[in-house]
Amino acid sequence: MDLVSQLGLDPKGGSSSPDRAQLRRITIAKLAAHNILPAERLSELGDLGGLLSGWAASGRLGVKDHCPADARIQAFLDRTLKDCGAPVPRLPAASFVLDRHGLARELSLPHDGDLHETPLLSSYRLANGVLHNPASDRRTTQGSFHVSEGGLPIAPDKYAVPAATFARMMAAALKPSHDLQQLPWTANWTKPVEFFVSLLLRPLVVPAIPGQFAAQRMEIRFLVPGSLVANLDFVESIFGNAGDPFLPDHDAGLDENWTGTTGMVILAPHLTSLTKKELGLPAWDKANERQRAEGMCWKDAAERYNGGNAFKITHRDASGVIVTLIADNYFGYCKKEVKTQISYAANLFGMCEEEHAGGAIAFPGFDLGEDFRLSEFVREVDHTYAEVVRRYEGLLAPMPAGYAIDNRYPDIHYLPEDAHILLREQRITWMKDGQEQVLKLLPGITYMMPSGYKVEMRKPSEGERWRLIGIQAEGTFCHKPCTVSGGGKSEISKPITDSMIEGPIMVSDFKEDFDMVEAIINRDYADRYKNPRVPGQASRPLLSPERSLGSVVKLLSYNPDYNDHYNEWLSAIPQRIRDLVLLVKRFHKPHWGSDWRGRFSVDSINGKPGNELKYRKEKLRTRYIRVGFEEGGAWRTFSLRKDFAAAHKIQTEDDISVSTV
Repeated sequence: MDLVSQLGLDPKGGSSSPDRAQLRRITIAKLAAHNILPAERLSELGDLGGLLSGWAASGRLGVKDHCPADARIQAFLDRTLKDCGAPVPRLPAASFVLDRHGLARELSLPHDGDLHETPLLSSYRLANGVLHNPASDRRTTQGSFHVSEGGLPIAPDKYAVPAATFARMMAAALKPSHDLQQLPWTANWTKPVEFFVSLLLRPLVVPAIPGQFAAQRMEIRFLVPGSLVANLDFVESIFGNAGDPFLPDHDAGLDENWTGTTGMVILAPHLTSLTKKELGLPAWDKANERQRAEGMCWKDAAERYNGGNAFKITHRDASGVIVTLIADNYFGYCKKEVKTQISYAANLFGMCEEEHAGGAIAFPGFDLGEDFRLSEFVREVDHTYAEVVRRYEGLLAPMPAGYAIDNRYPDIHYLPEDAHILLREQRITWMKDGQEQVLKLLPGITYMMPSGYKVEMRKPSEGERWRLIGIQAEGTFCHKPCTVSGGGKSEISKPITDSMIEGPIMVSDFKEDFDMVEAIINRDYADRYKNPRVPGQASRPLLSPERSLGSVVKLLSYNPDYNDHYNEWLSAIPQRIRDLVLLVKRFHKPHWGSDWRGRFSVDSINGKPGNELKYRKEKLRTRYIRVGFEEGGAWRTFSLRKDFAAAHKIQTEDDISVSTV
């Protein structure tokens, strides 16, 4: 199975739509093959009914031996627990094997219903899929990591547990209550089916290096009571479904690209009800110092293990097998345990690493103001419309006027390199064969320049003016490595707009403020450097089209290359005046020349000038980013550059990344 199929994705993009009728037939056949299909449901087998009945009579139904992965795990348990002082737990040979993506989701709800609720979980069928809500969304890991003794060294921040206690705990994990075992798919049957559900994962441990070596993967088996099949829906949607573990094609032992490491995760939320005494932990007076410090002993025979709180316990050694019991059904613990087991495999394999990381490709955005054309001062004019049409023939449809429309996405229009986009006139113009061509500028259309630079007519939020937003063609790959919980793994790929607020642009005294703005704009900046690059050379005017907004920001910011007198002058400029200068720069058009003040105004209130700034009689708004709180609870905010627009982002990773040297 390819990775796209394992993850339940459509090769053409998006999620694949499962054939629920086929999944129903598969489920009925699997239950019958395990000889646990209720008699009143046998008729649903159709033509298979007679064949399966004959097999049942001859004893050929049901699974009697472990799959290869489970056999490796059982052999590990037999070897490491044989002398622990407690019976060695036995893995069930039979379970409902999720051998294809989508089965877990189908099984998580009644076959004839859209809702399933238990004390641990609520699942709902929605128009766009299924929603699972675990009863608890735990974020703390304080005191929840326990490790069985006798294998690898146990870190001081983990709780050490006697191997015999682990053995008793695992035996209890494999004997859940009847309610916990009930398969949600059969919840409305007269006699619901009670069974374990299992899943095979083959997560990546070492990425492939083309021409050097192939990718290396470990194997992980999940085993959960039937009512918790929703957890496996979550897990396979992240790591993919590796197929039927009984088939040779899916046996890691026959795969030359196997890391040699095997893991198992068993969900057992009922373990929180067990007492320390019944798990074989010593009484207080017989415990050692570490056991007393970590609570691995009891004073009262009724004391529950870990205070009755959720935990996970791991049993592993250097041979490459790791078994973890999770006394909870919080989805995050399942994902975190796969991460832990990948790290375990990476440490044993060597020359590779599992990272808690996040990443995105960010394509910078810009507020372009009211009109846009490619600058003569940047490389983008090297690309031509004719080159685009020739290179992507068949992917776009050229129009007689000299622009093209994407064949697959008709909301993408390809413009010639000399296109001039005018927001106020809502039109785009260019020349073809000596004639001016005109195209109406519309929201909802992405206009693509030959370089790949994108321009859109967009209204960021209700009440704001329309803007031209430009998005660069080349993105920056942002990788956030080695990140702990809460360190921003997911946030790196989220839009920053959630942290932004808007407000009107205010002036203290319109005439005085704009007199100061005009003085700054008309100033000669040739004297700013300590060591002028070309002594005596005049500085470009601040509003010159040859000077970008970024250049003006640099011009009005402290710089150690500037002389002390100039830096002192900069520090004396009020922040609101500096922001107004940048505002004028962003709106300025070359044909205005020095006649720019008349475009800005304030209302007259009670015969006196107001404070809300207007541009062409429209109130101006500016944006701020929130960064924490000040003392007293007020937001700590910073104003954004006047040409700022949020970047477009493509998420590349979240939480789990593997790397090699």
